[in-house]
Amino acid sequence: MSDSSSSAAPPPGGQIRDQLLDEEMRTSYLTYAMSVIIQRALPDARDGLKPSQRRILVAMNDLNLGPRTKFRKCAKIAGDTTGNYHPHGDQVVYPTLVRLAQDFNMRYPLIDKQGNFGAIDGSPPAAMRYTEARLAFPSVDMLDDLDKQTVGLERNYDDTRSEPTVLPARFPNLICNGSQGIAVGMATSIPPHNLTEVCDALIALIGDPDVSVLDLMEIVKGPDFPTGGIICGRTGVYRAYTTGRGLIVVRARTAIEQKGRDREQIVVTELPYQVNPVTIFEKVKTLISDKVIEGISYVNDETDRKDGLRLVFEIKKGHQADVVLNQLYRYTPLQNTFSMIMLALDGGRPRTFNLKEMLAAFRDHRVDVIQRRTRYLKRKAEERLHIVEGLLIAIANIDEVIKVIRSSPSTETAKERLIAQFVLSARQADAILAMRLARLTGLEVEKLDQEKVDLQGAIARYAEILGDVREVHQLVLDELEDLKVRYGDARRSEIGEDELGIEDEALIPEGRMLVTLSHHGYIKRMSPDLYRTQARGGKGITGADTKEGDFIERLILADNKDYFLFFTTWGQVHWLKVYRIPELGRNSQGRFIENLIGMRDENGESGRGKERVASIIPVKEFSPDHYLVTVSRNGYIKKTSLQDYSRPRSGGIIGAGLKEGDILVRVVLTDGTKDLMVSTSQGQTMRFSEQVVRGMGRGAAGVIALKFKKPGDHVVDMVVAEDDGMLLTVCANGYGMRTRMSDYPTKGRGGLGVVNIKGLDRNGDVVLVRALEEGEHVILMSEGGTIMRTPADEIRLVGRGSQGVRVMRLKADDRVASGVVVQPEEEELEGELEGEVEAEAVETDTPDPPPVQP
Repeated sequence: MSDSSSSAAPPPGGQIRDQLLDEEMRTSYLTYAMSVIIQRALPDARDGLKPSQRRILVAMNDLNLGPRTKFRKCAKIAGDTTGNYHPHGDQVVYPTLVRLAQDFNMRYPLIDKQGNFGAIDGSPPAAMRYTEARLAFPSVDMLDDLDKQTVGLERNYDDTRSEPTVLPARFPNLICNGSQGIAVGMATSIPPHNLTEVCDALIALIGDPDVSVLDLMEIVKGPDFPTGGIICGRTGVYRAYTTGRGLIVVRARTAIEQKGRDREQIVVTELPYQVNPVTIFEKVKTLISDKVIEGISYVNDETDRKDGLRLVFEIKKGHQADVVLNQLYRYTPLQNTFSMIMLALDGGRPRTFNLKEMLAAFRDHRVDVIQRRTRYLKRKAEERLHIVEGLLIAIANIDEVIKVIRSSPSTETAKERLIAQFVLSARQADAILAMRLARLTGLEVEKLDQEKVDLQGAIARYAEILGDVREVHQLVLDELEDLKVRYGDARRSEIGEDELGIEDEALIPEGRMLVTLSHHGYIKRMSPDLYRTQARGGKGITGADTKEGDFIERLILADNKDYFLFFTTWGQVHWLKVYRIPELGRNSQGRFIENLIGMRDENGESGRGKERVASIIPVKEFSPDHYLVTVSRNGYIKKTSLQDYSRPRSGGIIGAGLKEGDILVRVVLTDGTKDLMVSTSQGQTMRFSEQVVRGMGRGAAGVIALKFKKPGDHVVDMVVAEDDGMLLTVCANGYGMRTRMSDYPTKGRGGLGVVNIKGLDRNGDVVLVRALEEGEHVILMSEGGTIMRTPADEIRLVGRGSQGVRVMRLKADDRVASGVVVQPEEEELEGELEGEVEAEAVETDTPDPPPVQP
């Protein structure tokens, strides 16, 4: 073959062009990359839609598939979308349509579905010849005003029709529904958000364009996934909202339920976003097979249409459900990460947005749409006004108009004569020639006159809107308020307080922890090593950054793995491991107790007030040989086996039945053989054997412990009596005394008791009664934050019925609020109490020891 025959001849009318391979590859790849970025993978920041999604909605709009119309086959919708706008095949369009309708993928679905559209477990949708769809109501807001020249248009792929480059989008779709896509060299991953929060943030941004991202974060708390779940902390959310990129941790919503007498099960009711329950089950079965998790005996999917998602993990007897749950968090997608990449197209170019910029992009789009719509409506109104004025001229001169028309040989001649004689435009003349005789009636003339007035008012209003951007902003605000009314709902995803690590109890270190609870309900735990011993007269160190008017009310030393039973004044009891209390520094205020144990932040029935913690009982194990004895403010006492409190449910269980208006005052732990001493605010004390209080169920109200001698009297406290023990009594004005418990005779339950302390006119009401042992120390705290530390032995020992001595000197408007008792072997700890004002201990002459547990 000759050399000349080896070169390809150019086609007729064509040419061969030499091109370097690297340059051709570079140019072609850039063209492909930009096509993927702009035409496929990334959403527009204005309407939050990718081209395929936008074209599906436009095709459905062409078919008039509104929310109140009949459903149409998805095959028809996919076919029209493919044929008219998106020539990439039904198998590309249909999955996109399905996703827009799935309520577990879209926070606010844009398509209303009928038929099998797949499920959260990954099961595929039915073929498009079986399923049907129509537009959902949010899509109506996305498409509204599309016919009013509000957005730019471009020719479709075959140049047979026009399609919008963006939708008018009254609904803030990008941030409310989010978007995900992988382009060339970049990706986007925007989570869904709550519409109410987004609208409120947009309202704040319009009201103050200089509002900060941090201020907006006070409104938009974080993503709000359609599947719910718990977002662990806001660190990743903060990074994403300020920089456009962040990583958040999402946990499933779980509960530990009792099954039978001695079995527990973990129930999952919400999953992290886009987590497949089938994947979880397969992973758990593998972990069980590999003996990574040994505490699960059975897994089951109890999901149904009525109750929704319910995944059950049954716990083996002898295993702790909490430990197994932490293992599930660690090894399965029940705890998952979501990468927030807030990337979208801005003017056709990829851009990473922070929260404020993304909101501003939507605001600016709506301003532009409203201005364009207003200009369109103003132009249409002016055109109609022009026609109406021409008709009115003709009606006012109807005889001459008829004469001109009848005398004209043709329509075109009549038109020219009307224009010349009555100074009309061509459009006005056409309208007159097309006018029906019915328009000559008096009623029709009045309608034309009114229409002229209305059109003039509308034109003036449109001019006002176009002349003042504040008017446009007000229209946007009105739209946002309307969206909140129609689509606003509560958050589904909870924002957790902490980015909790996954902690297996077997990995929790042993050791004593210092736990404090303030009067206003802030709790924390700390290592006792944070405190140093001080010499006498020292002012102490700050142990808690309490709010004004708050003070440390309880201080307990307990082992890390102990249980705390929190009994509330409403009679509820909540169960919590010590290590689950947030470990914070000395200067930290702590975490609100309601966020840890589910107390109700509301007032109870008349006489009860707000629910607060009445007693905290540290427990190592729930022995059936021990009892919890409760006493109420109105003097009712009850004894229940400790074992009955071993399985609290989420939200707490009934710890003590209370009569109307009564509250729980104190709970003590006993072995069933002790004497109990119940003291009142008016100085009475009743001692009796706990054996005269029969065992009752948790929900019982109890029996009368003692009768009150004076009106208005109530129970202050209850202690376990010991024959060689001491009783500390302190009154509101700082007076008190130490007495021997043996001075109080044991009597039958239900009597008046004996006098504990006299002189209440001077002393004030009794506010504190505590049991003392030899060598213990006392810390008293006033409402004003003053603290006093003194050995209990230095408080004068007097007989029962004495007036007491001054224990703590107070300012005129101050009162004793609370107190704790310190074990002598723990006195190396420095006071975990707020307040650097040293109180004076009167009638004592001893160093101020540091505190520990009550």
